Amino acid sequence: MNTNPNDIRRRLLQATAAAVGTGGLARHASAQPKEFKIGLMIALSGPASLFGPTQRACADLSAEQINRAGGIMGRPIRLLPADAGGPPADTAKSAVRLMLEERVDCFIGSHDSATREAVVTTVKGRTPYIYTPVYEGGDCSANVFCLGETPPQQAQPAAEFLVKERNARSFFLIGNDYVWPRKTNEQVRKYLSQFGGKVVAEEYMPFGAPNKFEEIVTRIRSTRPDAVVITLVGADNVNFNRTFAGFGLAKDITRLALLLEENTLMGVGAENSAGLHSCMGYFANVPGDAHQKFKAAYAAKYGEKAPQLATIGVDCYAGINFAKALFEKAGGADAKKLMAASEGLAFATAAGQATMRGRHVDKDMYLAECKGTDFAVLRTLKDLPSGTACKA
Repeated sequence: MNTNPNDIRRRLLQATAAAVGTGGLARHASAQPKEFKIGLMIALSGPASLFGPTQRACADLSAEQINRAGGIMGRPIRLLPADAGGPPADTAKSAVRLMLEERVDCFIGSHDSATREAVVTTVKGRTPYIYTPVYEGGDCSANVFCLGETPPQQAQPAAEFLVKERNARSFFLIGNDYVWPRKTNEQVRKYLSQFGGKVVAEEYMPFGAPNKFEEIVTRIRSTRPDAVVITLVGADNVNFNRTFAGFGLAKDITRLALLLEENTLMGVGAENSAGLHSCMGYFANVPGDAHQKFKAAYAAKYGEKAPQLATIGVDCYAGINFAKALFEKAGGADAKKLMAASEGLAFATAAGQATMRGRHVDKDMYLAECKGTDFAVLRTLKDLPSGTACKA
């Protein structure tokens, strides 16, 4: 037998070429379909990190359910989490890495609007970007799809309620110093004026305010507004409301927080929640068969250690389901086809079906008052339009 190393090497190369030519390797590859990679940008640090466990748990549940049913276009989902709780520039760098090195098929972002703007500017529509949480509305950037509540869905009905039902006429606005609070409050002022209210003061604080809001609450006490509208996020929302109640203002001044969900409310505490209201597209106690089925699946997967369900978290569940519906309707990743396919697209959320119009989502809204650490729904507002209509 000829054992010349050169002959052996030549025969191996010939065998490999024959396998490729006859489809041997192709058949092997087809047995392991290419993964559908999703860059999951969620808050793993910073003031919004209290949302992180629910975001990841809901995303994992959605991916698991979709993979059991065959994945997205026959490809199993693989989630690639990235921290979106730090400076926006850091998240934008992570997005570039995921896009160039991991070649993700899409991004799902559940984070603040300053980070969204940084990612949109950096990615420039080259990779589809599904932005899922409450936001200020109006983003029509190419290849961007927004699932969250907008001011016409949230602030408008809440402003009308406070003026007409709670007899509030004077308002103090307090928020974090970035795009969502400032742009949202532009619309809050308009709605309040429309219904007969007036803004008497407006304050913005950086994330992680070191003084725990004593100075702001002191000014609120001296101003004596009828109501306070809060656009603070996560731990800042918790600290403000604790301080507010600690100053003894809860019994006289109504509060409305536009990003108040179960995790934040637990941080605020039952002793600090009197007179506190919220208006969101989801609460963990909303009724409906689809929601009960979702909660049963969530409980079955995570058991007693399940992170608390809340709107920031179930938005990730909706985002992954939306990605499946969008890519399969479009038949691929072409940006123009994706944007066209999004119009009128129905997809599953934790509480039932939702529909995208103008790359935003018309949705049911729930106006609630806090009772201890629970939300008592006062109004159910059906199928409210987002107020933003982006062209396909």
